[in-house]
Amino acid sequence: QVQLVESGGGLVQAGGSLRLSCAASGRTFSSLNMGWFRQAPGKEREFVGAIGWSGSKFAYADSVKGRFTISRDITKNTVYLQMYSLTPEDTAVYYCAIDRLRFRDAIRSNPEEYEYWGQGTQVTVAS
Repeated sequence: QVQLVESGGGLVQAGGSLRLSCAASGRTFSSLNMGWFRQAPGKEREFVGAIGWSGSKFAYADSVKGRFTISRDITKNTVYLQMYSLTPEDTAVYYCAIDRLRFRDAIRSNPEEYEYWGQGTQVTVAS
């Protein structure tokens, strides 16, 4: 059974930083793209960024480019989202997800391309 568990969310002041973790069990992501999404109240779930299965390809939403960085630790089967220069607009529940297809070359931003999801972790940025 595939399980994703996010952690690291919390309350932070504007301009602060947080690092989210996504620990996967039941499936290794060495052959799968891993994505981060977020959903603010009253809004649709939106793509934040993703790391390709090879670990050498990345994609980020324009809204977080230059502020957020994704990395992974294969030995821990964990993906990270490092967030800097947070603003109140970054307030949302953050989710990690696993791509449906193994060895997909292109990173997808559509949530429907992702099969497994974590329960989410709340990030609140105070002004």
